Amino acid sequence: MYVRVFAAAWLLLCVGLAVLAWGFQAPFAYDPVGPRAYPLLLIVLMAAGSLWLIFKPGSDPAPVFDKAMAHKVVLCVLALLVYALLYELLGFVLSTSISVFALGLLFGGRPLPCAISAALMGGLMFGLFDYLLDVPLPLGVLGLLEN
Repeated sequence: MYVRVFAAAWLLLCVGLAVLAWGFQAPFAYDPVGPRAYPLLLIVLMAAGSLWLIFKPGSDPAPVFDKAMAHKVVLCVLALLVYALLYELLGFVLSTSISVFALGLLFGGRPLPCAISAALMGGLMFGLFDYLLDVPLPLGVLGLLEN
């Protein structure tokens, strides 16, 4: 019950955020997609998740928020904070790979598949944004390899 109420509230928040994000305008064109594409994509994904939680079949009980889950939440927030702090210093590829690896381990993944997924995620996402979408991303320490 509480999950569906939370999902409905989150869906309303997504609608409000979409209205705000739709008005994003850049004073100059720094990338071909514009400033609103990425926030709108995230909002659509969050709204789809909310709709799934509202209309999902079955009546699974909500997970119990105990000390172990609180510990995982704190570690997840710390991993994302470290990602944000290391983003420019290490660059997109390395910081993304490190955070994906850490989050994979946090959610019970085995080290080797987490490392492979992290390397692929960092590299492929960089290729998607930098080459296909023409959105410049920081290279960080990998910028030394560019020359």
